[in-house]
Amino acid sequence: MIGRNDPCPCGSGKKYKKCCQSKEAVSVETVQKEELERVLQSFYDEYPERKDIPDYMKIANEWKSSLMKYLPEEMIEAIVLDEFFFHHRSDIWIGYLDKQKRRLVRPSVLRVVDSWQQPRAFIGEVKEVDDAYITVQMIFTDEVIRLRREGEKPIPEGVHLYCFILPDGTGNEDHYLAVSSLIFFPTDHADVIKEFAKRYSSEQPVYTFIKENSLEFWRSLGAAGYAGGEFTNFESGVLLSAMEFLQKHDRDPNKLLDVIEDFLVEQQPNARKEVAIAAGAIRFGQENAFFEPLSMTLKEIAEWFEVSPSSMTKYYKELDAYYSSLIKA
Repeated sequence: MIGRNDPCPCGSGKKYKKCCQSKEAVSVETVQKEELERVLQSFYDEYPERKDIPDYMKIANEWKSSLMKYLPEEMIEAIVLDEFFFHHRSDIWIGYLDKQKRRLVRPSVLRVVDSWQQPRAFIGEVKEVDDAYITVQMIFTDEVIRLRREGEKPIPEGVHLYCFILPDGTGNEDHYLAVSSLIFFPTDHADVIKEFAKRYSSEQPVYTFIKENSLEFWRSLGAAGYAGGEFTNFESGVLLSAMEFLQKHDRDPNKLLDVIEDFLVEQQPNARKEVAIAAGAIRFGQENAFFEPLSMTLKEIAEWFEVSPSSMTKYYKELDAYYSSLIKA
């Protein structure tokens, strides 16, 4: 039991009654996590400074000339920003941390920031997912890390991801957080990522290899059909078919598409035709009031998608069971 006049366990140096006692239902770990998040966010709010823009734009323009035919400009700029800070101008990041350390009070936060001197790029395959962390294995080595989840969206096992990582502040050696952009690649692109991994030689540090070949990594993905999306070609086909149907019938697709996206990623339905799942999704949306009722029979909906009523019903039932499980959870 912590006394009101005891030193606060968060390490601020203040008495407990003057510090965390007043933060009802907020743990010391939560306070530390929020402070670390502010450190990260403030960096991207303040940098790059005006004097650093020419250096950044030089790299950004080089990447754009190679990748604009594959990826959206906004995505390229976001990727290059981390490349600039952590692969080319690490002095900016280190200088920022030095300034932050002069402002920080809690020793526990200072210890974490001291471990943040060198963010490193990580390309890995998702092996397991739980409520708080993603277990990821590096594609170049046997290294396995626990990466903090950034949201509640379903993440399927077997997809690959790319990000820069830092220790997450829990004190666990293999626990990390993504510095900024956390990019997932649909399973369609697993082969090109595995081929890229074969280029690595253990004679060279992984950090150096990624730094020297990062542009080629993205160029290989683009040449293989990656366009920045989170979904496989099949999943995109399902979503596009459902969206086109609803837009053609003057219905708002957004509410239903959110459910379909999660269903596709989490359940990985096995179907021969994309439109069979799309048809089932439309029946599901109709019967669960996700949009204004259609003046169409179930048979007419199936005919519109050129699938049998039985195929439509199969995926309607799967989606309905999935949605019901979400509501009950």
